[in-house]
This record gives sequence, C-alpha cells and structure tokens, in this order.
Amino acid sequence: MHMTFLGTSAGVPTRQRNVSGLALGVDHHRDWYLVDAGEGTQHQLLRSGHSLARLRAIFISHVHGDHCYGLPGIIASANMSGRKTPLTICAPDGIEQYVNAVRKYTDLHTLRYPLHFVRSDHCAAEQALVYQDENVSVSAHALSHRVPSFAYRFEELPASALDHSKLEALAVPRGPLWGQLQQGQVVTLADGRKINPQQVIQPAWKARRVIVGGDNDQPELLLNALKNVNLLIHEATFTDDILQHVGPQYMHSTASMVAKIAERAGTPYLALTHFSQRYRNCGRDDKRQVEELRREAAQHFNGSIILAKDFDRYEIDRTGELKIVNNKEETKNGG
Repeated sequence: MHMTFLGTSAGVPTRQRNVSGLALGVDHHRDWYLVDAGEGTQHQLLRSGHSLARLRAIFISHVHGDHCYGLPGIIASANMSGRKTPLTICAPDGIEQYVNAVRKYTDLHTLRYPLHFVRSDHCAAEQALVYQDENVSVSAHALSHRVPSFAYRFEELPASALDHSKLEALAVPRGPLWGQLQQGQVVTLADGRKINPQQVIQPAWKARRVIVGGDNDQPELLLNALKNVNLLIHEATFTDDILQHVGPQYMHSTASMVAKIAERAGTPYLALTHFSQRYRNCGRDDKRQVEELRREAAQHFNGSIILAKDFDRYEIDRTGELKIVNNKEETKNGG
C-alpha cells in the first residue's frame, strides 16, 4: 500500500503546506482513493501525478472547509476530462447536499459519469463497510469534533494463493485440480471426496491496514479499530502547551494525545498531520518548529513517527515495513 500526502496544514494553507488531502493506493494498481479534499487539492494532484480517471472513491471525514472545499472542483474537472466511470463519495451528512448545491448554482447539472454517495455516519452506526472493491475494504469510525467527524480504516484484500501443505495433507494430486481450486472451483477426487477452495486457499501475504483520521479530540475512540493496523495517520494540530493556551473549544488532538493511543494499541507506525500554521518546517525565531510535535510524541510512543509533509510518499511493503519512497530513506532515518 502507498500513501501520498497532498495537504498537511490545519484550517488554512501555508506556503509549504496545503489543507487536508491524502491519496492512497495498493501496490502497482493504477486505481487510487482520496481521503479529504481541501481547497486546492486538484492542484496538488497535478503535481503528484494522480489521474482523476483512475480515482475509485473519495472519503470525506467531515464538512469543515479545509477538508471538503476542493471536492466540487475535482468532480467538475473529472467531468471535463471525459470521465465515464462511476465515482463513489463516502461522507457524513451535508456533503451530498453541498455538492448538489454547487452543481445547481454553477451550471454543473449534467455529469458524464454517475456519482454514488454513501453516508459514513449511517455505516459507522451500523458497523457496516462504507466501501469495498477488489483491492480494499473500508470502514468508518466515529470521532469527536465540533461537527460529526470520521476516520476511515482501509484494509487490503490480498490475492489468494494455494496452501501446498494443506493440498498435500488432503492428497490432492498436482495438476489440473490445483488450477481449478485456484480458480475457485470445487473439485472431486478419484476417491469421491469433494474439496472446497476455502479448504486450501489462503491470502498470498498478510493484509495491510491503515487508519486515516479526521479532526478529533478523543483519539481513544480509535483504540478498537487500531487492532492489527500498520499505520495510524492522525491530526496533531498542537502540542500540549499550545492546547492549554488556546483552550479545548476547537476540539483537536495534540501530538501526545495521539501518541499515547498508538502506543496502547501497539501500532508500529504513526504519521502526524494537520499542523497548526503556528508551526514551520524551519524559519525565524518567533515561529514554532514542527519538530516540537515529534519530540512530544516520542515521549509517549516507541514506534516510528512521521511528520507528514506535502508530496511525501510512503509505502507499506508486504512484510509490513513502512518506507518513504520519494527519497529512498526509511522513516526511522528522518521520515
């Protein structure tokens, strides 16, 4: 699985960071998925090389503008580029109405492709998947924010492979029968026994899992969903001292709050994003440094910590190891 950060700033863009957006894909498949679409996301996509023609689904965490103002532009640009395939949009209440209002008042009445809306809030309440295709299944998990907000848990659906030890234990002879089982067919052996594919097929590798959280001031709400997750991507808008200064009314997380939950869950990798504009990658003495967030998180989390940057691309390989792939450095060496 691979992830490209398209926007990592909270509330408003800065010169270095756009507002929220993340592209996610599975290995060498050209299809991909978008989580959140703040204003300017389609400009980021032009730079990252993601094609709107290959976009399978969009997942919006909540209705605040820095997470959804870019959505109508993406829909319109896909239409102008000739898209024909349906596009699924998984989002809480308000997003479909917002998109329909923009279409009504900006002469975007006719789309060349169908839009399919799925309510994240309904699916989360019913513990049902919001989306599934041949590559991934996605569930929504309710968070705590000023408006309904959700995290999305992506689980890979690996290719299947025959378990040779089980085939040999069942005395299934090598040859055409193995091929039929691989294709999902029930086979009958010479002695009359029937072998079901489920008896001898297993995933070709261990499924990879990623959670992408929306705005949230209670990271502990994700504790159960974090089971067997490789990577948690979560907002860390402030450090603890800034939260004490501004107060809790904005309902955001600090780096330490997220780190404590990732540590409790045993999550190996933590990516922090959605940084307040107070923080700069580098700069004048009167600006806070983004590295303060890493230092605070490291006091509570023993895994690898990423401070997300726009256009950084990470990959979880089939062994579960996370690496940055745009400069070939491993996350532990400076991700």
